[in-house]
Amino acid sequence: MTGTVAVELTIEGTDGTARAGRAVLASGASFATPAFMPVGTRGAVRTLDSTDLERAGAEIVLANTYHLMLRPGADAVAAMGGLHGFTAWNGPMLTDSGGFQVFSLPAGTVKVDDDGATFRSTYDGSSHRLTPELAVEVQSLLGADIQMVLDVCPPLPSPPDVVRQAVERTAAWAARAKAAPRREGQALFGITQGGVDEALRIESATRTVEIGFDGYGIGGLSVGESRAEMGPALAAAISALPEDRIRYLMGVGDPARLVDAVALGIDLFDCVLPTRHGRHGTVLTAAGKFNLSNARFRVDPAPLDEECPCSTCARWSRAYLRHLLSVQEPTGARLVTIHNLTWLLRFVADMRAAIVAGRFDAFRTSTLAIWA
Repeated sequence: MTGTVAVELTIEGTDGTARAGRAVLASGASFATPAFMPVGTRGAVRTLDSTDLERAGAEIVLANTYHLMLRPGADAVAAMGGLHGFTAWNGPMLTDSGGFQVFSLPAGTVKVDDDGATFRSTYDGSSHRLTPELAVEVQSLLGADIQMVLDVCPPLPSPPDVVRQAVERTAAWAARAKAAPRREGQALFGITQGGVDEALRIESATRTVEIGFDGYGIGGLSVGESRAEMGPALAAAISALPEDRIRYLMGVGDPARLVDAVALGIDLFDCVLPTRHGRHGTVLTAAGKFNLSNARFRVDPAPLDEECPCSTCARWSRAYLRHLLSVQEPTGARLVTIHNLTWLLRFVADMRAAIVAGRFDAFRTSTLAIWA
């Protein structure tokens, strides 16, 4: 490692502003970029285990601080060797700060001030307080390789004064998080806000970079704005971020937005989309998506996707999987989730290969023809 940077990013290929690289953590573990992180909300990607994630091709996984601090508690996770020991996932891990979940709670269950946020647990209604310093402390106990600062994520559209206040509090909280003690070798990423206001996006990114972090998350997008609105805001934020740090677009997982973001220079993503779709019978394929609830799949012997190498497509038919979902057999949700996650991780790997080969524009054009 050089200097105090806990994540070294090496760019291995570019095509325009799209880039492919490798991120190496303080532990020596690494992952290829662009990368997609499956979301392990409560320490597991719903219906899957760590072996499933390995077979699907995941290299880095996200865990949710909000849920884990409430159940089973960060101290319990720490006593089990941190998230790696607790979940038996040996690859890189990132924890979010819990801010998105807190600020998404129903009105009346959360109060935010300049110091932090007070909220009621979704599990038992108990009251809790989350500050920038406590978010760092909790994530240090959880022990992921990368932790995120606590930020304020307003929904879109929001009034200009709400977006401005989110920028101000996020910047102030980022400075406090940077000053807080954390586990040795654990990377800390800052987060930028600004809604769809390009000037605010540049301002927020600039202020966050001035504090100095191991990588940078771009938050507050894919929260209600259109794809056309997201692009300029994202480009504005990226323009103020350093080239030698990971750029992480938070909460994005549909193929059209993925290729748009990678075209602008994004390296890292997370989203519940492939797994949520899987549990509800929506299947991702190279030809687009379809839902197994459609009656035409009742006696369809084909796999979900002829070109997919996952264990689901190798063995089970659309008809059988449709049946499992229709009778609410949990095995159905698991098998379709395995397929969807494998498919999306392969999609991101193909995107990386296209960048290295200098054919990313063609890849993006073909993707948007199906998914836009």
